[in-house]
Formats: sequence, C-alpha cells, structure tokens
Amino acid sequence: MCYSAQIEADYKQFVRNFGAIIDLTAFAELWLRDRGKEKRPKTPRALDLSFLRPGDSSVAAIAAEIREWDNEEVAQLETELGKQGERLAAAEQKLATKPTKTAANEQRVAGNKIEQIKRRITDLKRANLEAKDSRMFPGYYCPVLVSEGGRAVVKPMRYQCRPAGKPAFYDTKYPGTYNARRDNLEGFWKGQFGHTHGLIVASRFYEHVEVDGENQILEFVPRTGEPMLIACLWSHWTDPTGKEPDLLSFAAVTDDPEPEVAAAGHDRTIINIKPEHVQAWLNPDPGNLQALYDIFDDKRHPFYEHKIAA
Repeated sequence: MCYSAQIEADYKQFVRNFGAIIDLTAFAELWLRDRGKEKRPKTPRALDLSFLRPGDSSVAAIAAEIREWDNEEVAQLETELGKQGERLAAAEQKLATKPTKTAANEQRVAGNKIEQIKRRITDLKRANLEAKDSRMFPGYYCPVLVSEGGRAVVKPMRYQCRPAGKPAFYDTKYPGTYNARRDNLEGFWKGQFGHTHGLIVASRFYEHVEVDGENQILEFVPRTGEPMLIACLWSHWTDPTGKEPDLLSFAAVTDDPEPEVAAAGHDRTIINIKPEHVQAWLNPDPGNLQALYDIFDDKRHPFYEHKIAA
C-alpha cells in the first residue's frame, strides 16, 4: 500500500505541464469556513503555500481563507504552549524538591509537546518551501488531475476514497481505501474503474516495512529522477440526506510489487503510467477495460531505490 507520498502540490505546475485548468470553486470550498467546519482540512503545507504567493488575484479569496485558518491555529497553539509551559515548570519544581518517575515523565511529555508546538507555529509562519511540506498521508487533500469534457482539470480530493452511494461509515469500516488493488478493480472499485480516473504527480513514496524485526518507514525514489504519474480512481460522494457536504476523494491504484520493492520487504507498488497513456487513462472507455489493463502492463519501471526515511 502507498502509505504516503511526496507529491506535486503546486496547482500552477499542473497548468504548465498538462495545460490544465484549476477548479477554483472546489478549492475555495475546501477551506471555506462558513460551511459549519469545526476543523481545518488536512492539506500538505505546500498546497497552502501555492495559494499564498502574492500577485495572483484570481486566488485572493482562497488565500484569505487559508490565512484565517493559519491565524486561528497559531492562536490556539500559543494558548496550548502557555499551558504546556506551566506543566513543565510544575514538573521541574517537583523534581527539584522530590524527584519521582511521575514528575520526570511529566517533564519529558511537556518538553516534547512544547517542541512540537513551536515547530508547528514556525511552519505556519514561514513562507519558504521545505521538502516535508509536500508530504501527503491518508486523510489529506491534494491536487488530482482529472478530465471533464475532454479538458484536463485539477481538483482537491481527499486521499481515502469514499465511493459514491456508500455510507459515510465506510471511512472507518474500510480504512485502507486510500489504495485500490489492481486485482479488485472490477469488484469493490467497479463503480470507479472505467469511469472516474485521476492522476497525481509524486517524486517519491513511502511504505511501512519490517526491517530486522522492527517496523520502519522506507522512502522509495525513481532512479531516473522523473516524477511519477500515479494512476488513481476517484469519486464524487453526496449525502442523500443533505446533512453532510459533498466529498471528492481518491485512491491510488496498486499492483504486484516491483522486484526491488519486494526485496525491500513490501508487497505492493503504485502504478506509474507512461506520459503517452495519460489521456487514455483519464478518458476511459467503460466498455473496453482491457485497454486500461494494457496501460498498467505498459507502466514505467524506473527502479525504485530505497532508504530508511528520515
């Protein structure tokens, strides 16, 4: 399974590289605060920063929404920072008078939380891009390239697909639906395979593997250095009761592992399609599923070098 990936999160790159248009309405609704949202949507920070660059008036409303989320989160974090500072001071006072395991643990936990909060505040306030900003995980929203009316369009979608027509509890009943196995595309995914296809662009992917009896996260990078064009399925979910907002979500298609990925200890690999197949993948013929399997069989094999992720 593709546990995580470092993706292309800058919407402008899709415009340059694919001639795509941006679904600004969908992106605006992602961060819109007047829809009863209590929590900020999870997004790679690189996606936020791509809309916060000055000079693009077409995304000014989106930038304003993101800044409002940033300011609110910083305020909440600073309040929590004060609480953890008091917790740390209390633990240190106890340690100075009567050392105990409980006080030592309180000191450790408070100190760790303070460092985490400070890092998050720094991330929210900086404008420069760092490599970690492009990481996506299940539950994150990121740009997905799709086709509408024969035109390439970029939409924000959650990385965990909730198929249309299924109840919302599928998110918890099937937590692994951020990946779609090739051998189940005509089963669980029959409503999407051959109908709603997408593409994300990534430079590397990450997997949990067991190394010397311990769980490790490995980072896989194409030796060619070329960005990966990862085949995805997506769905537009609507609540029949009208109580919950619409959801755009997707899953990455996975296949049997490349030999080097299997040797590293993982049993699946994303499908990295060739550029010449992009249009055929994004505009599938549901009456010719074999043509889609042919795209998979002709996928790129760049050799995925790996190392333990930092």
